[in-house]
Amino acid sequence: MLDALILMAAALAAGFVDAIVGGGGLVLVPALFSVFPQAAPATLFGTNKGAAIWGTAWATAQYARRVTLPWGTLLPAAAATLLGSLAGAWCVTQLDGAWLRKALPLLLLGLLAYTLARKDLGREHRPRWQGRREAGVASLIGVAIGFYDGFFGPGTGSFFVFLLVRLLGYDFLNASASAKLLNCAANASALTLFAATGHVWWGWALLMAAANVAGSLLGTRLALRHGAGFVRGMFLVVVGGLILKTGWDAWLR
Repeated sequence: MLDALILMAAALAAGFVDAIVGGGGLVLVPALFSVFPQAAPATLFGTNKGAAIWGTAWATAQYARRVTLPWGTLLPAAAATLLGSLAGAWCVTQLDGAWLRKALPLLLLGLLAYTLARKDLGREHRPRWQGRREAGVASLIGVAIGFYDGFFGPGTGSFFVFLLVRLLGYDFLNASASAKLLNCAANASALTLFAATGHVWWGWALLMAAANVAGSLLGTRLALRHGAGFVRGMFLVVVGGLILKTGWDAWLR
């Protein structure tokens, strides 16, 4: 019972953070490793995906009701994300990703510094392109971050949000809403692979999914109510947390 309460609380918090700006894995994955220290990492990652995908899908649906999503741009990008995630998942079985673990905190630090330096970044929604050009750039973002998600994973949602703001000219609210669909594609791809290899504890995943959806509902409502400035602030907090967590794992542990 105590394990269930810990994991449901972590799933609730993860759903809340994920719905606003991504980064819920920063909360839920360490909780899973804490409760099940002897379990295979692949099983815990798969169980995390089995729980998180429901909250992400719920957030996508909630944003779609209140934010005008560019479906002509996002659907090709989601397909590219799915393919990139599959390729990344395959590559992780062939290549050593230890170098990426050490580089990630530095990449996130650069992203944080850039966002802080550009005070106006993501505050206004000014898409740079339309039609096929926007879909093409979004698809490149999707395949690149999808590959990263399949190969390594931490901070995927935050990378999606940042690149949609920086490259497409979205504000943080529209970027977060759009990133949810792309994150769903990446999660679905990874979950399919984990499920096919028997690395998902479905009982735990579904239990956590209920709490994850509840957190997602709360996070989505707050983001829609308070707008791009609030999402930007949460983005900075989450990226700061990711820097501390990934830096500790890569350099200090």
